[in-house]
Amino acid sequence: MRKLVYYVATTLDGYIASPEGGDPSGAEFFPLGADLIEFMVGNYPETLPGPARDAMGISGPGTVFDTALEGRSSYEVGLAAGTTDAYPHLRHLVFSTTLASQDPAVEIVRGDALDRVRQLKAEAGKDLWLVGGGKLAHSLLPEIDRLVLKQNPSIIGSGIPLFDGPFNVQMFRPVDQVMLDSGIRVLTYDRA
Repeated sequence: MRKLVYYVATTLDGYIASPEGGDPSGAEFFPLGADLIEFMVGNYPETLPGPARDAMGISGPGTVFDTALEGRSSYEVGLAAGTTDAYPHLRHLVFSTTLASQDPAVEIVRGDALDRVRQLKAEAGKDLWLVGGGKLAHSLLPEIDRLVLKQNPSIIGSGIPLFDGPFNVQMFRPVDQVMLDSGIRVLTYDRA
C-alpha cells in the first residue's frame, strides 16, 4: 500500500511559513543552500518544481512520489508566481472547497480529504507527497504514514504551524536523520 508522506521544511519552533504565508523557499529562515539542493536532487528530485527541474536538467518520473497533494494556500503560492501546475511531472491534487480549476492537469478535491487520500493509498503506485499546508496536514494526520522534516536551525516565533488544528495526539518514531553542513537536519519519522 502507498504511504502518505509529509515532506516539508520547518523551523525549530514548528512553523512551515511566516504568518503571511507565501513561498518560504529561500527566505532568511529557510535558506536554500547548495547542500539542501544536493540532498533534494539526490533523494527527492520530484519535489522540485517543474521550472527548477528543467533548469537543472532533471527529467523522468519521481523516485519516491508520483502524486503531490496540497492545500489551497500552498497551491496559490504557485499561482502568484504564474504557475498553474508547479509539479507537471506528478499527478497533482489540490484540496479546496472554494478554488476554481486553474489547470486541467490539476485535480481539485472538494469532498472529504481523508476519504480521497484513502482512495489514493489503495491505488497502485509510488508514495503520496503531502506538500502542505498546516491545515490540510492536520486534517490528514490520521492517514500520514511518514514525516520527512527538513528542520532548519531557525526560530520565527509565529507563522503557519506544521499542523494547524485542535489537540490531537499521534505518535511517530524516528527512523533516520541526515545532518547537512548548513545546519539543516532532515528528520524522518514513521507512524508508531
